[in-house]
Amino acid sequence: MSSDPRPRLRSAGNRQGLPPALWGSRFLRACRGEPVEATPVWLMRQAGRYLPSYRALRTRHSFLALCRNPQACAEAALTARAFLEVDASIVFSDILLVLEALGVPLSFAGDGPQLRPLADAAAIAGLRDPLQAAADLGFVAEAVRATVAGSPPDIPCIGFAGAPFTLAAYALEGGASRGFLRTKRFLYAEPVAWQQLCERLSACVSALICAQVAAGAACVQFFDSWAGTLSRADYAEYALPYLQRCVQAVPPGIAVIVFATGSTHLLELLAESGADVVGVDSGPDLLSAWQRLPPGLAVQGNLDPAWLLAPWNLLRARTRELLDRVRGRAGHIANLGHGVLKDTDPWQARAWVRYVHEATRR
Repeated sequence: MSSDPRPRLRSAGNRQGLPPALWGSRFLRACRGEPVEATPVWLMRQAGRYLPSYRALRTRHSFLALCRNPQACAEAALTARAFLEVDASIVFSDILLVLEALGVPLSFAGDGPQLRPLADAAAIAGLRDPLQAAADLGFVAEAVRATVAGSPPDIPCIGFAGAPFTLAAYALEGGASRGFLRTKRFLYAEPVAWQQLCERLSACVSALICAQVAAGAACVQFFDSWAGTLSRADYAEYALPYLQRCVQAVPPGIAVIVFATGSTHLLELLAESGADVVGVDSGPDLLSAWQRLPPGLAVQGNLDPAWLLAPWNLLRARTRELLDRVRGRAGHIANLGHGVLKDTDPWQARAWVRYVHEATRR
């Protein structure tokens, strides 16, 4: 193992020629494990149903229509960032658009995404060319470009995509699943077809991420939402290699975050992805999780989103406890351990962001 745990980001420097204000932003400095004047904050699902501005957008656009409208996506992302006063925006999109572009029919109903499940190896072989599919998602890159254009000079835009395992699980199950038994049965029984599916997904995701970087994303996050359903051994064999391919495809000098829910048992493997930042979900103590990672690796997290529903005095005390656990360690990005809940009071979320900045200001 290299003596530098993050040669990807450290050795590359500002290879992409980011403007000085952006390269020196506290968010990107934290990604690089450098000291910052206050802990940077952003929230997963920060442009979501808890915000009146987002709900107003949804009166004019269905969810999928919104995702395909770059200006509306930029409006959602920029309005949320400005209201919350967070240190990064994130492009408004959805990880499942990759599957739709590959030829898997997708719709959204009241109970979440619905896909036509891939039935067998023949269905996988019939998926569209991954590079053409990525090209057809050009509206995502345009949304990044519009978001960057509307952002302050020191506010990075985060691009994102689903990790191959999670996308494959959605495609095989047809949506979310309690045990992902169909997925597990398939990857055990059809290893060649599983490999073909994940290779196709890796190629599409890599091309999509590179397009977002070309459009101005200064950081990217891979969501491996269902990784926690696998054992360590299964994740190492059936999922991690494809995530590693996607991370390796990210242009040098662009920060990479990986995040997976229910992944306490996988933290060391997520670090092996080559990412610069490991997102920690709400399960483990943040310091204990950080101590399991290679020295110098940055972490993101990990307040339970439900705490934003608590009375302010309790939320403030819990936040102080979390921040005190990692105080003095460079490379912490404050975030939730999952996405913002739709019942969250937006003003409480805004107050929480301000409190993190104030409590950590040096």
